[in-house]
Amino acid sequence: MSDQGYGDFEFERRFFVRELPFALLDAEPPAVIVQAYLLASDGYAVRIRLQASAPHSRLDPASRADDAVDRFRDEFDLCMLTAKGPYVGGTRYEVEREMDISVGIEMARRGGSIITKSRYAAWLGQDGWVIDEFAGASRPLIIAECERGGPVVDLAIPDFCVTEVTDDHRFSNDSLAHAPYRTWAYRFEEELSEHGAVFLGGFGQNTSM
Repeated sequence: MSDQGYGDFEFERRFFVRELPFALLDAEPPAVIVQAYLLASDGYAVRIRLQASAPHSRLDPASRADDAVDRFRDEFDLCMLTAKGPYVGGTRYEVEREMDISVGIEMARRGGSIITKSRYAAWLGQDGWVIDEFAGASRPLIIAECERGGPVVDLAIPDFCVTEVTDDHRFSNDSLAHAPYRTWAYRFEEELSEHGAVFLGGFGQNTSM
């Protein structure tokens, strides 16, 4: 939820990344995130999100997504129930509530399409960024995201960002839960080769970092 008078909306821009920029990342091990989608259709989503903020071991990118629920069940320290609406120009309705971790684990085990990812954090320029390395069927997808309490305008974009995917619904987590990256990566690479990188021009002035 925004703290700048925008109510239950999130503001973010998202970018496709080839390789993790290890030199820029926090020294702490990445968090492990498991998201079970109970509903994901036409941009609307209801999910259970489990997070291990300081896991004792790293998530194996090659592991099956649903295996992480049991593997990290004793390390999850946060569980959120979240409802989202479709993206519209880098803005999305979102409302969430913290819930009991044990209940969230059991709900994730019983239903929903699951994605897993390692989340790295970095402070770059004036913004905090998160960089998600997806596991399972969406491996080797890496997405960098900048989120603010209001519209993400006049953004300094790091050079490790290959192209912007803010408005590409295929890269939303709820879409990946049903259509993993590996099943259409070749089409995206063909598009990128044919059309080149795109950075949206409707968010003020983009600058490079």
